[in-house]
Amino acid sequence: MSVEVTKKVVESLDKYVTDENLGVPFFGDPRYITYPLTSSGFKMIEDVDSSRKIAFVDGGNQEILGAPNFSIQLNRVYFCLFNGKERLQIKSLPNKIEFLSLTHSIFRENDIFYETSIFPLKDELRELLPDEVDLSFSSSDRTVTVGTMRADISRVASIARRFSEWAFASHVVGRELSEGDILVMDGSLQTAFKNESKYSKRLYETADSRRIIVTGLSKTSHLFTTTGLSLIGAVRKLADECGVSGKWYFKVAEVANFDHCAVVFVTKLNNSSDYIFRYEVYREHFLQLNERETNEIFSQLSKNSVDNSFPGYPYGLIDADYFARVRKDDAEKFQVLVLSEMSKRGKWEKFLRHIRASDAHAVLDSLG
Repeated sequence: MSVEVTKKVVESLDKYVTDENLGVPFFGDPRYITYPLTSSGFKMIEDVDSSRKIAFVDGGNQEILGAPNFSIQLNRVYFCLFNGKERLQIKSLPNKIEFLSLTHSIFRENDIFYETSIFPLKDELRELLPDEVDLSFSSSDRTVTVGTMRADISRVASIARRFSEWAFASHVVGRELSEGDILVMDGSLQTAFKNESKYSKRLYETADSRRIIVTGLSKTSHLFTTTGLSLIGAVRKLADECGVSGKWYFKVAEVANFDHCAVVFVTKLNNSSDYIFRYEVYREHFLQLNERETNEIFSQLSKNSVDNSFPGYPYGLIDADYFARVRKDDAEKFQVLVLSEMSKRGKWEKFLRHIRASDAHAVLDSLG
């Protein structure tokens, strides 16, 4: 019976995913200018000598202890510096910053608000982190809610890590990079949360003053075309149909708005790679580039995308992901310290009654 059911599922999928007509890129927002999917859109990446350095920035976080009304998280932000595939020494910044954050609920203005306090593991790193005043959100703020439900406190707690990526990136641009260098953020350049554009704007202004190019590369993409296909899949099919091989980039859209100001590309960065990625360049920086300089950026990124562990994906982002990722055992070490301090103060029962409001799922998982 199972074989027959799976057969029906695949037959149905084959019927619904029809890719004879690729359509055009679809962003669902009239502010985006999109470009047709034609063979002329492919630009081949030519290897060129370049002294442009590339800095990669990524962050990670994990909850240490949480309840519906509070969340304690371990946060980490990391950067690395390369010229092509050669790792470079950093000059003045630490390559990693870590901090604990406490997000708690409070009732005011006839609503539930979530407020976050930041506790850097080293006091001297506080200047590299976002301002706590920007980390206060109404639980009904549309930038943090999902559907019609009140925002989950863990989701709001993760915003401190996101803002710290922007803030740290500004310092990387200001203290580690030089004119013509490139910053690669992990993910899109689009901002989503209240106050987030304050930090992206600060980054862009710092980069403008030093003539540094801000970009972002996404591990995954959920963009579509007007025929319902995934945009990445449609561009890949177009490349196959047109016999386009090797390394290339393809401009699919551009937008100039306060929450997203970027030129959006799809790119293949390694001849032997099976993967292509969404890559964005801050629009105001892209407009200052000629075709040779644009190729030089992709060439430098391509030279960094030759590691055998994941050919076609920049090694700088592999490195940044590895060292920024907060693993379960990292969080558990701090959990022991937090629980110990609660017990010493005779406060464990006070907090436990709130934790029990949300941890039944974990109990069921352990029973399974």
